[in-house]
Amino acid sequence: MKILVIEDEQRAAEYLRQGLTESGYVVDVALNGTDGLHAAVTGDHDLVILDVMLPGVDGFAVLSALRTARQIPVLMLTARGQTNDKVRGFDLGADDYLVKPFQFPELLARVRALLKRGKTTVTDLVQRVADLEVDPIRHRAVRAG
Repeated sequence: MKILVIEDEQRAAEYLRQGLTESGYVVDVALNGTDGLHAAVTGDHDLVILDVMLPGVDGFAVLSALRTARQIPVLMLTARGQTNDKVRGFDLGADDYLVKPFQFPELLARVRALLKRGKTTVTDLVQRVADLEVDPIRHRAVRAG
């Protein structure tokens, strides 16, 4: 399983990379919102762990843009623990929200739960009848290629 961590704090990003790698995951890290969004949209990750307070494009904007491009489980991991921040994250499409500081075993449990739920892929959602394909995620219908 491949996880993308979008976290601007170098030490926190390395801590997450090391712990997740030791737990058997392949981990990519992006240190800002712009690079993170690009990696999330173009990569083949199974899960995104996303901080909110990022330089350039913040995590909420990354999440919003990501949701228009593809469906992938997103765990918000941030120091912003106010109720309105959590509600905003969920309203924008976050699958889970964990406030820093956190216990690593809890993070791993949430990652496992999201990966179990995220087994449905975008290609599983494409409906096919004869030569017609309807893709509800990309809002596209194609007949005979």
